[in-house]
Amino acid sequence: MDIDLPHLSADRRYKLLTALVIPRPIAWITSVSAEGVVNLAPYSFFNVLGNRPPVIAFGPGERGPGVLKDTHQNIEATREFVVNLVHPEAAEVMHKSAAPFPANVSEVAALGLELTPSQAIQAPRLALARVALECRLHETVRVMDNYIVLGLVQHLFVQDGIIDPETLRMNQKSFVAVGRMQGPGIYCTTEHTLDLGPMPTPEQALVKS
Repeated sequence: MDIDLPHLSADRRYKLLTALVIPRPIAWITSVSAEGVVNLAPYSFFNVLGNRPPVIAFGPGERGPGVLKDTHQNIEATREFVVNLVHPEAAEVMHKSAAPFPANVSEVAALGLELTPSQAIQAPRLALARVALECRLHETVRVMDNYIVLGLVQHLFVQDGIIDPETLRMNQKSFVAVGRMQGPGIYCTTEHTLDLGPMPTPEQALVKS
């Protein structure tokens, strides 16, 4: 089946891409409005894109034609945000935080969540987050009607016990993350993984198993 993607409607393109490009990590973002309201929203058009310097990117989309979402507006105003990663016990409340609350309503307060101060920026992180990336806005790139927000990671919070302080290696069983699948409410976790060993040499790669 071949699909002429550019000629489909935007909603059909979204349906196909989000169903097939899976799983997608979730950036559960805390940001603060110019009026001081703490906003919380999940975004699955997200990933880490480099480490020199450490940079992440997410695509916030629009609330409506020509109208930025609250998270995007806040980041443009304050140039700061925190990416909280999602573990399974937080999945349900993360999903609820995607509801279209008015801009003057804090999802954090409405859902009874707690905040804790960040180390390098003013925007707070979620107290329940086991991993959080404190970011400053680098730039926003616009590709036609798409927005791509690039953030430079200023500080990384990792709950004790997840990372070995000597080797900086992560115990895979100590942090299970939630990823986005197709549809509005289908998710997965990283509980089941594949270990294919170290990167092979070209000679090893050509050996038939």
